[in-house]
Amino acid sequence: MIEKVIAYIDAQRETYVSRLNELLRIPSISTDPERRADTRRAGQWVHQLLLACGMKSEMLDTAGHPCIIADSGAGDGPAVLIYGHYDVQPTGDESLWHSPPFEPTVRNGSVFARGSADDKGQVLAHLLAAEAWMKVAGKLPTRVKFLIEGEEEIGSPNLERIVQSQGERLACGYVALSDTPKFNADIPAITYGTKGLIYKEIIVTGPKQNLHSGSYGGTLTNPGNAAAQIIARMHDADRRVTVPGFYDDVRELTAEEKAQMKRLPFDEQGYLSAMGAPALTGERGFTTLERRWARPTLDVNGIVGGFIGAGASTVIPAKMVVKVSMRLVPNQKHEKVSRAFDEYVRSLAPEGVTIELLNHSHCSAYVSPLGTPGMKAAEAAIEAGFGKKPFYIREGGTLPILPLFKSALGAESLMIGFCHPDCNAHGPNEFFGLSDFHCGIKTAAHFMHRMSQAA
Repeated sequence: MIEKVIAYIDAQRETYVSRLNELLRIPSISTDPERRADTRRAGQWVHQLLLACGMKSEMLDTAGHPCIIADSGAGDGPAVLIYGHYDVQPTGDESLWHSPPFEPTVRNGSVFARGSADDKGQVLAHLLAAEAWMKVAGKLPTRVKFLIEGEEEIGSPNLERIVQSQGERLACGYVALSDTPKFNADIPAITYGTKGLIYKEIIVTGPKQNLHSGSYGGTLTNPGNAAAQIIARMHDADRRVTVPGFYDDVRELTAEEKAQMKRLPFDEQGYLSAMGAPALTGERGFTTLERRWARPTLDVNGIVGGFIGAGASTVIPAKMVVKVSMRLVPNQKHEKVSRAFDEYVRSLAPEGVTIELLNHSHCSAYVSPLGTPGMKAAEAAIEAGFGKKPFYIREGGTLPILPLFKSALGAESLMIGFCHPDCNAHGPNEFFGLSDFHCGIKTAAHFMHRMSQAA
């Protein structure tokens, strides 16, 4: 039967592109209040597709944008919950786009539009695969559930409540999602780990107002100097984070993982060129990929205070604000690291300033076990869909939904990437290769087939 399903998908290639373009034309920018109706319209589009192909689908309202929950009904193998999102990022400066962001345009074999790769094109691949199975076989080979939300780009503020309240309906053996990239343009990937996150704000306060640096300089602690002193002492000469206990619980890479990373055809010079930085640096004793995927980090994200306008104004600032993020790896506990960071920053503050610390967000790291039946099914499906075995990779970014699914549903997540790693997600000229879109649909269809045989 899988051969007939794939033949059907091949025959629908042009139709599928038209349907992708239809979804991409909906400006579902979840952060923009003026696009609230459009965002809901994108959710309804997804909901109607699921209903039309014979699945039981419901659109659940939240305090923000709605979620769609769908279920194919009974099938062989463990149930799979496919997660995705229909909302998109703002377009930014539209003068930087070579074609309007909500008018899908095909150039050089790719469709350019906001949301094409993140995440409309990738999630649509799974939806169309389910539709193909229903059209050809009248049912899916395994039980497939869908959870498609409209708030991922604003931090999924209502998703946890949905998952907790709908736990029985969402119960599954595995969660599958395609919101991650391939390894490179030619090689597909399964992402098996993401980093956690702590985001903080350090407020350094001195005098009650900005002061004349000539009249008052040298007689009090300058909050700007104090902030710089604190920042400078957050890393040592080996670029290791100096927060006490920061590395205590870090799960080190296994010898197998290290060997696997070394085998990857990683173009370090190309990576450097793409960033436009003068050199690659980081924690001494680790490769670029190890630092990027498996080592915890601490970075300053922004500094504000004093005079920052054009020209000169000789002031001692009354207040400095420093925004800092820490990316965590498996086994690090965000509560423990957060407390240690706060204590350390206060210990570094020189006499003459006060310190206030604000917590903006936190999330645990996630790593999926390798070698599970679900992982093997995903690997075989990708090889069948793309014609190449995938690489196993990690990502330096954070997906808070993964530890949520693990804690609430007890399910491991399978991250199956279809898009190019440099697809300009969140930036101008976002694109999704049409070949990747088509291979993604076939991969999703094979995945459903393989999961029906998973034991």
